[in-house]
Amino acid sequence: MSADFFIFLITVMATAGVIIRPYKIQEAVWAVGGAVILLVFRLISFQDAWIGINKGMDVYLFLTGMMALAESARREGLFDWLASHAIRLAAGSSISLFVLIYLIGIFVTVFMSNDATAVVLTPAVAAAVARAKVKNPLPYLLICAFIANAASFVLPISNPANLVIYGSKLPSLTVWLSTYLLSSLCSVGITFLMLFMTQKKFLNVPVVADNAEHILNTGGKMALAGIIFTTLVLLLASFQHWDLGLPTAIAGIGTAIFISIAGRKNPVMFMRHISWSVIPLVAGLFILVEAVQQTGIISILSQKLSEAANASAGTTTWSASLIIAFGSNLINNLPAGLIAGTTISDIHLSETVRSGVLIGVDLGPNLSITGSLATILWLKELRRNGYDMTAWDFLKLGTVIMIPALLVTLFVLTVNF
Repeated sequence: MSADFFIFLITVMATAGVIIRPYKIQEAVWAVGGAVILLVFRLISFQDAWIGINKGMDVYLFLTGMMALAESARREGLFDWLASHAIRLAAGSSISLFVLIYLIGIFVTVFMSNDATAVVLTPAVAAAVARAKVKNPLPYLLICAFIANAASFVLPISNPANLVIYGSKLPSLTVWLSTYLLSSLCSVGITFLMLFMTQKKFLNVPVVADNAEHILNTGGKMALAGIIFTTLVLLLASFQHWDLGLPTAIAGIGTAIFISIAGRKNPVMFMRHISWSVIPLVAGLFILVEAVQQTGIISILSQKLSEAANASAGTTTWSASLIIAFGSNLINNLPAGLIAGTTISDIHLSETVRSGVLIGVDLGPNLSITGSLATILWLKELRRNGYDMTAWDFLKLGTVIMIPALLVTLFVLTVNF
């Protein structure tokens, strides 16, 4: 058997481990384990593995900054403060609370990225439903998972995968909005409709109104200011075509440092509560993708895609988007986006095809619990707050929600072009 066969086999097994989590072993162990096996059996060199790791540097920095912001906000009571305001606005209505959380999720995803929705919004929602004494909190928490992907192509900064797909050819904000705005509205709207229909039966119990006055302390105000500042930095970085990782890391870590100094708090305790395992998880996935690229499959895919696009751009848009959408759930949309971005970077494609690929990478992962990094981060936050959801239960729900949203969104995209 060839080396290529073993590379594919190890990659598939490692990815399956990340998705299924046998014996409840953390996702990072499977991804890193697969990368180590490739290195031990010399299926990838240390130099090439390092190249793969470096390709994810911007993502590591971005996640570090967002996790620092989220932990700062959690420790300083910002989430509890936001939760009390959300419950007060809901005025005892579970449906109003559901809609309100969805709207907040759209805002956070659009202006802070889908990973931020998973890391920042999920604990805030967990605090809100706990304060409202909701009997079944999962419908509200599911919003954070599904809106994180559904709204992730409203702006270029809404998903780091967008930058991977376009690379240095990122269009201007005006062109971006003219291409994706209508499709994004459909994605967000259909996702809400299907999610609400599946969860409506759990929303017939009123929530407890919170009339108590909650004061935000100095640390909480600093955390809120840090989140607002980071959002402005991300928008500026997007307009200037800068990488998002370093500015986010500086803003997030800087906020955490200022809060620790002002409150004279031990930074070691702060660091211990951050889910650092996500960094080696991402690094392991990048090494696996780098090994797959060496098999020559990328060149073959580029050639086939180019030939298909020349024959029929419309058909290729649908087929490429559907393939990458479902494929993202097999290997996670981060490596899938990297493969797709590499595949289309060296060939001339119509904007319709490229846009279809991006929508597949962004929206497709709503099918499974490990389809995107944002959903994995959401699951970690879910477990951290005492909740859980099996891969099978999410898949059943994702099938009902993602497939209609993807089909309608692709239809609107192709009609718009």
